[in-house]
Amino acid sequence: MRAIVIDRYGTPDVLRLEDVEKPAPAEGEALVGVRASSVNPYDWHILTGLPKLFRPTFGFRRPKFPILGADFAGIVESIGAGVTGVAPGDEVFGQTSAGCFAEFAAIKARNVALKPAGLSFEEAASIPLAGFTALQGLRDKGGVEPGQQVLINGASGGVGTLAVQIATAMGGEVTGVCSTRNVELVRSLGAAHVIDYTRDDFTEGPRRYDLILDLVGNRPLRKYRRTLERKGIYLASHGQPENLWLGPLLSMMRAALWSPLVGQKLTAFIAKVDPDDLAHLAGLLEAGAIKPVVDRTFPLEEVPEAFRYLEQWHARGKVVITV
Repeated sequence: MRAIVIDRYGTPDVLRLEDVEKPAPAEGEALVGVRASSVNPYDWHILTGLPKLFRPTFGFRRPKFPILGADFAGIVESIGAGVTGVAPGDEVFGQTSAGCFAEFAAIKARNVALKPAGLSFEEAASIPLAGFTALQGLRDKGGVEPGQQVLINGASGGVGTLAVQIATAMGGEVTGVCSTRNVELVRSLGAAHVIDYTRDDFTEGPRRYDLILDLVGNRPLRKYRRTLERKGIYLASHGQPENLWLGPLLSMMRAALWSPLVGQKLTAFIAKVDPDDLAHLAGLLEAGAIKPVVDRTFPLEEVPEAFRYLEQWHARGKVVITV
């Protein structure tokens, strides 16, 4: 089968298209014929090996995953022993650790869900990792309640476009922060207010928020704090490293140190794969409460170019790979 492989850390130039052995599903796994995947900051961290503090997770000297790609959508080709819930021929989607920039991927069946009807493979592949981040951040860490003021910094990105919709569905009054070209997009997703960061600094405005979901990390913590309500929550989930070794962990540690000393909750989180949440996202998609936003698609052989596009950090929604 064709796959994009990696054997050392570096720029997108280290990625190459090769013919590799097709995997076979082990017990509890489904073999999925991948039709689409997507490129996430998570994949970029493994590609580059940054921040270096994460090397024990990524692999000390070289990536421990020879094939990247966490999100997938495709068709079940076969199943291993003990698999229930999906069968050969089912159209599915979900998230795994890696291996989806390939024509086939063997995936734990608990991480596979039926693809919502009416959704293309490309749209479905754009949802899982970003959806888990938005849902778990807003619901579990942010505790969004009807009527609360919610600000999403980075509202036009892969996580942000879903977070605007999920927070709105939860009853929050959403303010999205984005660039000029994305104002109408963010408004169309349900944001009650949109701030163009090229014209206005939301940390200098009069409005105060019960929750700030920060997907960018482009302002000092003190500025975020002055924008929060007295008992508000600042929740960081951003990925671009601010230094070689610690990456965004430095700003996250600052927040953790300040949080016990002030009335506001200052915290960060990393989303996890959750079968129940995948089913919940599928339900939101089927109900029309959320819709995917796909910026650009690239064929499998152009995964390096897709990473170069991602590295500009200005994608509108998700960058998707078609297989």
